[in-house]
Amino acid sequence: MAKSTNKSSARLEARVSPEVKALWQKAADLEGRTLTDFVIASVQEAAFEVIQRHQTLKLNREDSEAFVAALLEPPQLSEALKIAALRYKKQCDSAD
Repeated sequence: MAKSTNKSSARLEARVSPEVKALWQKAADLEGRTLTDFVIASVQEAAFEVIQRHQTLKLNREDSEAFVAALLEPPQLSEALKIAALRYKKQCDSAD
């Protein structure tokens, strides 16, 4: 009888040195997990942290106050910026 496979999972293989595998196995044993469960949980946690770090903008107090001040009291547009905006609008209008 053929072994059924779980279609909702994907396989991932990695080659590591025996020392790295032994380290991971020791950590998994200490947590009472299988090596596979330990690796999956560790990689998933690391992935969440990386994504969170890249999706979160953190400002110090001084920078956050400057940001809020710029939103509440935007600076006046310079003439050069006004001219550039008009030139850009004309280019966009002529592209249509």
